[in-house]
Amino acid sequence: MTPGRRSSTFTRLLRHGFTDPSAAEGLLDGPELTPVRNDPVLLEALGATADPDLALHGLVRLLEAQDGPTAHRELLDTLIAAKPLRDRVLGVLGASAALADHLARHPGDWHALVTYEPRDLHPGVEEFERGLAEATDPVSLRIAYRRCLLSIAARDVCGTTDVAETAAELADLATATLRAALAIAQAQAPADAAACRLAVIAMGKCGGHELNYVSDVDVIFVAEAAEGTTEAKALTAATRLASHLMRICSETTVEGSIWPVDANLRPEGRNGPLVRTLSSHLAYYQRWAKTWEFQALLKARPVAGDAELGHAYVDALEPMVWKAAERENFVTDVQKMRRRVVENIPASEIERELKLGPGGLRDVEFAVQLLQLVHGRTDQSLRSGTTLDALQALAAGGYVGREDAARLGEAYRFLRAMEHRIQLYRLRRTHLVPVAEEDQRRLGRSLGLRTDPVAELNREWKRHTGVVRRLHEKLFYRPLLDAVAQLAPGEARLSPEAARERLVALGYADPAAALRHLEALASGVTRKAAIQRTLLPVLLGWFADSADPDAGLLNFRKVSDALGKTPWYLRLLRDEGAAAENLARVLSAGRLAPDLLMRAPEAVALLGDGDGAGLEPRGRAHLEQEILAAVGRAENAEQGVTAARGVRRRELFRVAAADIVGSYGTETSPAEADQGALVDRVGAAVSDLTAATLAGTLRAVVRDGWGDTLPTRFAIMGMGRFGGHELGYGSDADVVFVHEPQDGVDEHEAAAAANKVVAEMRRLLQLPSADPALLIDAGLRPEGKSGPLVRTLKSYEAYYRRWSLVWESQALLRAEPVAGDEDLARRFTELIDPLRYPVHGLGEDAVREIRRLKARMESERLPRGADPKLHTKLGPGGLSDVEWTVQLFQLRHGWEQPGLRTTRTRQALAAAREAGLLSAEEAEILDEAWVLATRVRNAVMLVRGRAGDTFPTEPRELSAVGRYLGYGAGHAGDMLDAYRRTTRRARTVVEELFYAD
Repeated sequence: MTPGRRSSTFTRLLRHGFTDPSAAEGLLDGPELTPVRNDPVLLEALGATADPDLALHGLVRLLEAQDGPTAHRELLDTLIAAKPLRDRVLGVLGASAALADHLARHPGDWHALVTYEPRDLHPGVEEFERGLAEATDPVSLRIAYRRCLLSIAARDVCGTTDVAETAAELADLATATLRAALAIAQAQAPADAAACRLAVIAMGKCGGHELNYVSDVDVIFVAEAAEGTTEAKALTAATRLASHLMRICSETTVEGSIWPVDANLRPEGRNGPLVRTLSSHLAYYQRWAKTWEFQALLKARPVAGDAELGHAYVDALEPMVWKAAERENFVTDVQKMRRRVVENIPASEIERELKLGPGGLRDVEFAVQLLQLVHGRTDQSLRSGTTLDALQALAAGGYVGREDAARLGEAYRFLRAMEHRIQLYRLRRTHLVPVAEEDQRRLGRSLGLRTDPVAELNREWKRHTGVVRRLHEKLFYRPLLDAVAQLAPGEARLSPEAARERLVALGYADPAAALRHLEALASGVTRKAAIQRTLLPVLLGWFADSADPDAGLLNFRKVSDALGKTPWYLRLLRDEGAAAENLARVLSAGRLAPDLLMRAPEAVALLGDGDGAGLEPRGRAHLEQEILAAVGRAENAEQGVTAARGVRRRELFRVAAADIVGSYGTETSPAEADQGALVDRVGAAVSDLTAATLAGTLRAVVRDGWGDTLPTRFAIMGMGRFGGHELGYGSDADVVFVHEPQDGVDEHEAAAAANKVVAEMRRLLQLPSADPALLIDAGLRPEGKSGPLVRTLKSYEAYYRRWSLVWESQALLRAEPVAGDEDLARRFTELIDPLRYPVHGLGEDAVREIRRLKARMESERLPRGADPKLHTKLGPGGLSDVEWTVQLFQLRHGWEQPGLRTTRTRQALAAAREAGLLSAEEAEILDEAWVLATRVRNAVMLVRGRAGDTFPTEPRELSAVGRYLGYGAGHAGDMLDAYRRTTRRARTVVEELFYAD
């Protein structure tokens, strides 16, 4: 073969999804596929499978196993000519190594996939019984079972049946198999068969008509004596038959096993007799059965043996099932059972547990069953053993919101489809999502995720488990359920004790206080109370998803008390899809956002759904226009600045709310994955807001003291994080002030006016008020706190020419105009550019001085008692480390690299990477550390309501910071470990780039 052809084939195979093109090329060129190796149809069909490499390998094995050239040719010809067969055979081979093994052992079984008539598309028990009819022993039963399973899998992977139909077919095949196994057992022991009437009751997923590919088949056996036989002899005979049936299905033979038959759901479990009479069953359930046993009976269905006896069993027990919700502590028992299941999952598996883990299949099933048992007493439409049918009935009856039911159903279908495809691969009983990339790739492709199967699979999986987790809590822990369950039919009142128990389950530290809030919110017959009664179960679940549910509920009560009589507020919560959830997130995430909201509760309107614009930060021009208009309407400077501060408070709430919602995520949109984008949005929005506030304050002060024209031109330059568009919620506004006397104005008069403006601005922005103060810090001016507060442009020029120190050049890297005279600010910028971007860079003496200053700052400014490794500003790998490293690049190379001439840290870091001053890996490490440290500072301010550079020590506050950063409950230690790890890596890079010669 020529190299050119090899390259062309190799590329085609890659394009069709093969991961080992070399091996595939060898198989295609092998003798088994010689007649069709160039047929494009075959390659296209292989590329459409979940795993083209696996499918091709399985096809070659199947061809090798054919009995002679005629059979070989027949298979190849049919594959190429018949698309339905081609899709079925290759689809199965690409999804299941186990069924490929079966076909290799039984090469004629591919004929089972040839027919494609309507009656073959959805077979039931009768069709499967025909498929198993010739089985006379365990080995032949296994072969026939796998042949039937082959057809189910083919319909599944080709999309002929959906996940619910596939599960139903698997349950029907199990029913037929149990009947065939019982027939074999009876044929081998005719005396036992004649001595008793034996019925097999399917339980669990088989009983619910929703079985997996590989699952224990749960059963209960019930027997009665045949005429002329004593009960004791009949039970002995029935026990032998039942035991033999279980062995036929469960034992491993040369053809493997079918599935384990599990009878442990019977009365007394494995300690009780395998077979009981109907009266014995009734006596047990009447006297001894636990709540979970009635829950299990929801799915009881007679499937094999004596049909009359099986139906008598179900009819006799059904009334007890629907009275179970009247038992004392019913809801609590169900909840405990679910929690026990989760607690028993090994810690190493819980994140991959598809069935039993949080947000898994069992959450859906438990929530649906709880609602069925509570409401099915009086509504027979809810009495289905099939989860999806029951969920649909709950929605139709109004017991579950239609949207919630639709989303829960979608998630359940996706998770069941994952479970099916995971088990189908090896036909092994597992509910763990595989770790290996090749397994995840095959799984993703089998579910139709073809662009980036691994990433798409994990994204969809997490999205659906998140939906289940939130909706499960909303349905499962709803406090009203317990009240409904504990009261006699027809009555309806909130049980305080039951509600208190639910609050404890939801994580409330002070359930008594929380209950008082609930009673205040939900009591009465007003429209407000009615809407809040509808909302509270939902809100409680969202509050429970935070670190401080108590604060969330208390804050909701405060907002409701303030706005409850306002019509638009009630409409907002009732009609806006995202408003209620956004409000719950904001009210329970910490102190800052609720404090800002309480000062003007009408800002809750920003949380509405609409087009999402409510939480979009507003640009500087828009903010400045609003603030200047408000100042223009004010009677004096104090009123004008009060109006400006009111706008600032509202906009700070908007930014904080958007940040919280973006960090937590909602039911309809996941948390923002790009942490840097969150930081940039907050920094830009708060910086723009501060600039607009200063512009409005300047206008108010000048107008009040001098009318339209100040005796001197006046500009404010942002410095530090303000100039860098990186302000946090608690940041001061670092600035320098510059002025220039108007033509003909005496310099002393101009200086006095400028100083008066600064003094009045600072005073007005710090007046005691319901709005947060804005502190102006001019400490980065020439000579620091010892120098004049305001200078003329000429004074700056003279100072910088004669006295400027290297630290001042470094500080000027962040200088940017923020308010005042634009022309003066432009000329100031032109003045300082040569200082911050010196031609030919810094001399070695200046570099050494910067390093000395940095080392001194690290040793002297770190607060006593603080853990350096967790100090976000001054600790190793923290903000200071990254910023000084970037600024040293700017001072050294800004004169020749235009991209470095920016006040923004992340932009400058990216420009340094583009210029080759550090590697992409080093830049990524520094950027990650800077973003993380900034996020922590923002989180601390949001949670505590005051600025801080270290992690909180109070457990709830630390947990709230973790929640904001994406860590679940109980994972604060993981958060601190991740922070130390990230900053440690950054410090290593800093030592190499900043301190190395």
